[in-house]
Amino acid sequence: MKKTLIKNATVVNEGIIGNYDVLIENNIIARIEPEIDEQGAKEINAEGLHLFPGVIDDQVHFREPGLTHKGEIYTEAKAAVAGGVTSFMEQPNTKPPAITIEELEKKYTRAAECSLANYSFLMGTTNDNIEELKKCDYSKVAGVKIFMGSSTGNMLVDNVKTLENVFSQVNAIIVTHCEDDVMIKEKQKQMIEEYGEDIPAYFHPIIRNDEACYRSSSFAVELAKKHNTRLHVFHISSAKELSLFTNKIPLKEKRITSEVCIHHLWFSDDDYKTKGNFIKWNPSVKTAYDRDKLFAAMLDGTIDVVATDHAPHTIEEKSMPYLQAPSGGPLVQHSLQAMIQFHKQGKISLEKIAEKMCHNVADLFKIKNRGYIREGYYADLALVNLNKSQTVDKSNLLYKCGWSPLEGYTFNSVIEKTFVNGNLVYDNGKFDESRKGDRLLFGN
Repeated sequence: MKKTLIKNATVVNEGIIGNYDVLIENNIIARIEPEIDEQGAKEINAEGLHLFPGVIDDQVHFREPGLTHKGEIYTEAKAAVAGGVTSFMEQPNTKPPAITIEELEKKYTRAAECSLANYSFLMGTTNDNIEELKKCDYSKVAGVKIFMGSSTGNMLVDNVKTLENVFSQVNAIIVTHCEDDVMIKEKQKQMIEEYGEDIPAYFHPIIRNDEACYRSSSFAVELAKKHNTRLHVFHISSAKELSLFTNKIPLKEKRITSEVCIHHLWFSDDDYKTKGNFIKWNPSVKTAYDRDKLFAAMLDGTIDVVATDHAPHTIEEKSMPYLQAPSGGPLVQHSLQAMIQFHKQGKISLEKIAEKMCHNVADLFKIKNRGYIREGYYADLALVNLNKSQTVDKSNLLYKCGWSPLEGYTFNSVIEKTFVNGNLVYDNGKFDESRKGDRLLFGN
């Protein structure tokens, strides 16, 4: 039996920070006590380090298959574990899209071969694949993704009858990208007519504005309430949408939940002046007012989880004129550090970070035995040094695309070690690739 003993860690878990030893036996957390002596265990001295549950990112685009010039499951999962992210849920808009069980399972097979992090892949929706959705085994698949607004790929679901059928007939968590496609196209046409084709990136939040988000999000919420559907709305980006969600009941009782992404908490429309297309996401980064309201809603429980929407594109693609440049950017390597930076600024507690990035994601998707530092749970863990700095630089980026919107920023924390299923996969810049991550399982 392989045993690892983490000694003297400052454990951040379930609303408490305390000093504990943590014993890992094979892939499981066996004991958590103030002091443990275990013969034959490999000891790791964690004095001065904070031990978090491994981050679970519920929204990433790792670009495989078909878009591997941007990223691959192997490269992006490697970047994830270097950032303390031990599990991810990847989106279906690849080439071909994951809209059949056969194509979906190909992605699982590939991840089993190469992903250092644990993985799940969402089933994609089209206007005519309802029968495939109904046949899927959702104890092994995180849920169903609907693009209720066109994004990267060609998976827009705009048929109201289709949406009614999915919300009423599919026994799974329904996850949505909500932007009103008609409104966006009309606004873009208006901007082009007024200013010409060569419009700057700061038009993005004008074209993809809060009203387009609200109209689509409110329709999704309306459908969910009508059919008592379990709905999770991805990447809320505007203050206007917050009225659709509640903090009046516990997360485990909610039928409608939501997520905010790092970039919507970090950037504002002022940043388009210097970052341009490199902070072009769908939905758009909006005003500082929206950013601050989103942060407050994340803190008070109106918004339930924090994720990245990690979506790499090449530098060449992002350097094209605004109308041709794709939306999305890479963030999964620095999401935990970004949230810890907010802690350093006095904006959020470490306990709340663990709640929003680990506990709540596990509870919301009903992930089996992950998201907490608990005896009997999988040993998915991140050891973080809060007294060391790291500057984001091309030389230390692990994304295949080779860039980050955070380049040049200095974080006042460093992810030193990451355990996935008890395996020390990342250790101060070095990787152990001898064991790959596991498929996430779901259920009560």
